[in-house]
Amino acid sequence: MKSIHIRDVDPVVLKKLETLARLHHRSVQGELRQILADAARLVPDATDDWELVTTSVGHESGWSREDIYDDAR
Repeated sequence: MKSIHIRDVDPVVLKKLETLARLHHRSVQGELRQILADAARLVPDATDDWELVTTSVGHESGWSREDIYDDAR
């Protein structure tokens, strides 16, 4: 089974996850597995059937990746 390592979790978020896990009688790891499984169930199974649609705006865009995603890659 694959693993996920998450860095820089806000201490407040971690504390709330610990509380949530305790309420559900699970470890934090078990709680996170359940949260991920619940989120994955929201994704449609037939993702291969999705069609990408592009449009033309009639001119070249001046936006860079940083403009769109607000990051410095």
